[in-house]
Amino acid sequence: MSELQLKEIADNADMIIANYSFTVMENGDIKILYLSNPDQACVLNKDGDMIMSSMDDGRLALVQAYYLKNKDLIGKD
Repeated sequence: MSELQLKEIADNADMIIANYSFTVMENGDIKILYLSNPDQACVLNKDGDMIMSSMDDGRLALVQAYYLKNKDLIGKD
């Protein structure tokens, strides 16, 4: 993934925490990308349950915790 693509993803993210971009998809699911290593990504449903992931279990647990702690703020400026 190019630097320009990563910048566009970051610019369009609804929330960024610890270099993870959180983007709400049209169906309400949350797409999470680790901007430092774009091969690490996952999709959570709005309750924080994993739908799909290319992350290891530890990283997935971390982003789920970030999401659950901040889900009320996602998309708010």
